[in-house]
Amino acid sequence: MTSHEPFDDLEAELTALGDAVDVPAPPPSEVAAAVRARLEASDTPTPTPRRRGGIFRRPRGRDDVARKPLKRRWVVTAVVVAVVVAITAATPQGRAAVAHILRLAGIELRIGDAPPAPVTPTPLPGERTVSQDQLSGLVKFEVNRPGVLGEPDEVRISDKGRVVSMFWDGVRLDQFDGGFSPVFLKEMGEPWPDNVRLRYGEAWWITGTHRLSYLRRGDDTPLPLRLAEETLLWERSGIGFRLEGVKDRARAAEIANSLR
Repeated sequence: MTSHEPFDDLEAELTALGDAVDVPAPPPSEVAAAVRARLEASDTPTPTPRRRGGIFRRPRGRDDVARKPLKRRWVVTAVVVAVVVAITAATPQGRAAVAHILRLAGIELRIGDAPPAPVTPTPLPGERTVSQDQLSGLVKFEVNRPGVLGEPDEVRISDKGRVVSMFWDGVRLDQFDGGFSPVFLKEMGEPWPDNVRLRYGEAWWITGTHRLSYLRRGDDTPLPLRLAEETLLWERSGIGFRLEGVKDRARAAEIANSLR
């Protein structure tokens, strides 16, 4: 008999995962219906061979019979994964769990049920004003400028060139190395960020007030900065961007698309 020990182990792990998932009772009806349909489809018997044009279709051989348990396990695995994803997105418990590991363009997002607590406004570490001519010698990444806004009224660098901030009337654009290590932390209540399509990739639009913190180098200790308003987050060529102070999502996307 062919051994299926790796799949037995996988099934056991999936069972344990199911026990650990906190799902409200009853689960969403559409999820249950979809699971039932997928599982019933995987058990559909093979039709009896029929004659077509004088040639019989090949009946199932021993190899086909041996593959059926294997196929069944893969179907169950795929369905369980789909259910976990669906329930995670459909329940407050699941969304809260995912929020703690959601990262985008060097920014970590934490989304809870309660709105953020007030915080005393604080500047970024080492934040200071510089001229645009000084940027190339102070920053290790290529600095971008949104063409539709024109020249900024002020430019600042923070944390020894880790972050570059540009300012216009009521508008702030931060750019930074958007690699694996997050730079900013955003804590917010619902609603969740909305997806925005840019001409060169995806962005996320955050509505409502949220608490913005800076994650210090080394130990990622959060430094609360302020309560922020509507913000667009995106990444381009490994650089992370956060545009704050633009109330209209379409206008924010226009600014992001004009980077040069």
